[in-house]
Amino acid sequence: MTGSTTTGGATTGLERAVADVLERDACSGCGLCSRLDRSVRMELDAQGYARPVFSGPSEPIPDAEAIFRRGCPGVVVKAPTAPRGATPHALLGAHLGVWNAWATDPEIRHTGSSGGALTALHTWLVESGRAARVAGAAVDAGAPRRTVPVSIMTREQALSAAGSRYAPVAALDNDDVLAPGSAVCAKPCEISALRQTAADLIEGEPPLMLSFFCAGTPSQHATDALLSELGVGRHAEVRALRYRGRGWPGRFTATSGDREVSADYDESWGRTLGPTTQWRCKVCVDAVGEAADIVSADSWESDEHGYPTFVDGAGVSALIARTERGRRTILEAEAAGVIELAPLSMDRLAAAQPLQTERRRFLRARLLGSMLAGRRPPRYPGYALLRLSATAPRMAARVLRGTFRRVRRAAR
Repeated sequence: MTGSTTTGGATTGLERAVADVLERDACSGCGLCSRLDRSVRMELDAQGYARPVFSGPSEPIPDAEAIFRRGCPGVVVKAPTAPRGATPHALLGAHLGVWNAWATDPEIRHTGSSGGALTALHTWLVESGRAARVAGAAVDAGAPRRTVPVSIMTREQALSAAGSRYAPVAALDNDDVLAPGSAVCAKPCEISALRQTAADLIEGEPPLMLSFFCAGTPSQHATDALLSELGVGRHAEVRALRYRGRGWPGRFTATSGDREVSADYDESWGRTLGPTTQWRCKVCVDAVGEAADIVSADSWESDEHGYPTFVDGAGVSALIARTERGRRTILEAEAAGVIELAPLSMDRLAAAQPLQTERRRFLRARLLGSMLAGRRPPRYPGYALLRLSATAPRMAARVLRGTFRRVRRAAR
């Protein structure tokens, strides 16, 4: 493991567990291990992904290895137990409510990636005192090419953090994640890790957990490559960078010197950023935030073939309440005039999210192809993946063969 150290001549159990995840290329870059050992730092590796590095002698907290093995998304992701009264959905998970939603504040709606619903909730949570802060992620103000963990305590900070960040960031590498009174907004893998370990790491009630549908984490190198293609060289100063927002779906936009460059969503995500997503994301069982209290997603319009149309317009988010706490929070925000809600069916949302549904449907085949090619993925107990793949066996076989070939080729 790059950067590993020993303590008193012997490698600690946590170091060995982290090394195993890294060797299997199963790390999602969530930052959980930085909460378990004071010597762990999250740094970009040679491929441009966030990875844990032991910067000195290992200093694990009590039971660090056991907590890691329960919560690390590179080891295991357990299907959450659905709350009483929840409606199941095989592809997008159980829910207590699902709505189209958008911020009533025009600036927040315009600035957010879709309808600004999460940004509106962040602002309302801190301004109403329901949360002391929201631990999340945002642009690095000093180096806008990069994305960093942040703590949101004001409307202005919420607006600065609005919009998707298609780049590596370890949201759990933030002390405020465990601070009393925090809410947390993070990728599904990070929320899963926090949910599984909250009882070990946090005294009292766990934080309100918010997440979003995640298409995967691209390499930081992809952002630099896209900038270079747009005429902003690797060493050029970038004063501002947004991946989306200010319209729906919004454009990748960067300011360097006295000029602004941009690319549309298909060009930025579809051609440059998306193809570089790390391998762990390609075998993700829960990119739809089943472990969260509240999940947001783009509620795209679909074409005649059922696929999303990326036509600029007023943004619309989908909001899903996974827990009673999440449902109550959404309805209170609506009553406070923070967001507007409209009916939405989970099947309609599934039709607008083919990437998520197809990934879940054929994940069992992808996992088997990876294992046959010699790469051991994480364990995903409770997700009934075999049953899903069995609904389309021929396609599952194609996915298995394709995954096997890609993993073998990557290994060579």
